[in-house]
Amino acid sequence: MEEKRHAKRMDLECKLLLKRLDNEDGNAREVSVGVKDVSKTGIGFSCEEQLTMGAVYECLLKIWTGETLHTFVEIIRIVPKGGSNFYGGIFIGMPEMDQNRIQIYSEFSDAGSDQ
Repeated sequence: MEEKRHAKRMDLECKLLLKRLDNEDGNAREVSVGVKDVSKTGIGFSCEEQLTMGAVYECLLKIWTGETLHTFVEIIRIVPKGGSNFYGGIFIGMPEMDQNRIQIYSEFSDAGSDQ
């Protein structure tokens, strides 16, 4: 299978909280998901909730420093896995500074694994 990712992916242990922007009833609700991989351009995660292809969700991504990045994620891939789904999403409007923080962590992780 051909690799289509533009940026290296890395595994992180963190939580992602999603809020659908166009929720019909107007009530935003948070959903905790299991993040599998994240890069400066996107994220892969599993979730028991049914999310919609092409939908944009507000998200709060807690990173390894304990800080929370506020961004938006557009769902571009859905893969059914047992009782949950695996989703792929791209970050929409993430500030370059936050993208660079993810990229720097990736480079330090690579340097540490080479030793």
